[in-house]
Amino acid sequence: MIKIISKGLYTTIQDEGRFGYRNIGVPSSGYMDKESAQIANLILDNPINNPLIEATLIGPTIEFEKSALICITGSDFNPMLNENKISLYTAVKVKKGDILKINNSSIGSRCYISIKGDIKLDEVLGSKSYYPQISNSSIVEIGDKFKFEVNNSEPNYKLINQKFELNKNLKVFKGPEFNCLNKGSVNKIINQEFSIGVNNRMAYNLKEKIQAGVASIISSPVIPGTVQLTPSGQMIILHRDCQTTGGYPRILQLDEKSLNNLAQLRIGDKIKFEIVTL
Repeated sequence: MIKIISKGLYTTIQDEGRFGYRNIGVPSSGYMDKESAQIANLILDNPINNPLIEATLIGPTIEFEKSALICITGSDFNPMLNENKISLYTAVKVKKGDILKINNSSIGSRCYISIKGDIKLDEVLGSKSYYPQISNSSIVEIGDKFKFEVNNSEPNYKLINQKFELNKNLKVFKGPEFNCLNKGSVNKIINQEFSIGVNNRMAYNLKEKIQAGVASIISSPVIPGTVQLTPSGQMIILHRDCQTTGGYPRILQLDEKSLNNLAQLRIGDKIKFEIVTL
């Protein structure tokens, strides 16, 4: 069992997400940076879609009430085990009574703490991912306790060689309403850098505007990675907890790798779009 001593800024439990319910308005949720999360599970020889702890900007402090094997991936939050720095992207042995402190991120926005075995949580619509109004909890709170089922098989972490890299170049496909853009807006998208504004698990707002006055559309399906254009000319990039439909033109669509990269960016970071074709 683990106990949350401090909860950090925004800490949740996430797995790959819930699928098959978008027709009734249920977001997919799941790991924001899917690549980093899945690597944490692979290093410990867990199922690739295992639930784990996702920390954002400021991490939690966790007490282990039994021995375990853990792995931390993603952004470097300078994790400490009993005040000793530990490495990322490798299996780390934790003993009963040990304290794991996930500090502030020095680069990037999110890290993932995987425990060898399985965190015991109720599934809601086929997933253990936290999401307000769907799961029993929306964030991890101080005093929360989580049981985990130990997996004693030997990890295969020596087979994985990976490190975290921040990538601000986002590959995008043309969206269904891309052709509503004038030539000047297309040139801006191709050549200009854009600054990350206010963001969360639902969406990332970009500060610089392009073409204003583009009409709304009939409410249509959207998915994580859809780039919407508001009438004011602001672009919004939807992420894992986004709504399932929207009335703003869908001008671009991020590929999966770029969606993972975006999850590690923070307010003020600059991004550059690269339009690709199938």
